[in-house]
Amino acid sequence: MSHVSNREIEAMGKEALQSRLLELREEMMQLNAEKSLGGNPSNIGAYKATSRSIARLLTHMRND
Repeated sequence: MSHVSNREIEAMGKEALQSRLLELREEMMQLNAEKSLGGNPSNIGAYKATSRSIARLLTHMRND
């Protein structure tokens, strides 16, 4: 699951945020690898949702 809402982010602790960020970055790395190998992506919208979730988490972490 790539999407993380702002409400979910607010409810998470600092360690949970860091672990979720790591999971999302690994997911993005897998999506990019799949894309670079020329395969058909299983979910095209996953790129956008994952990158936006990463940005949301980083923004929240910077503001704390």
